Amino acid sequence: MATNVIDGELQPCGREPVTGFYRDGCCNTGSDDLGVHTVCAQVTAEFLEFSARAGNDLTTPRPGFPGLQPGDRWCVCASRWQEAHEAGCAPPVVLAATHILTLEWVDAEALVAAGLDS
Repeated sequence: MATNVIDGELQPCGREPVTGFYRDGCCNTGSDDLGVHTVCAQVTAEFLEFSARAGNDLTTPRPGFPGLQPGDRWCVCASRWQEAHEAGCAPPVVLAATHILTLEWVDAEALVAAGLDS
């Protein structure tokens, strides 16, 4: 079982819509997850706009993807969360559902400060 950033068992992030690189509801990762989709974020309108400007439109539905709305929980790329943090628009995170490998990519203090469950 994977570990979260608060040194516990990785908890599910979201099932509606179902999230995770492996679409298992968790922010699990592996060698095939080149984007490192490990941050369980509760997306905001500001973050969704930031992500779209950065080239990743998360609001438009596509086959197998319903599109996100503010308040949805989604496993986002660790590097994108860090970019959003640096731009002042990082969404809050669920620490218990954020994979420990996230800490290789993000500012740990900023991540904890953004925690909904800290």
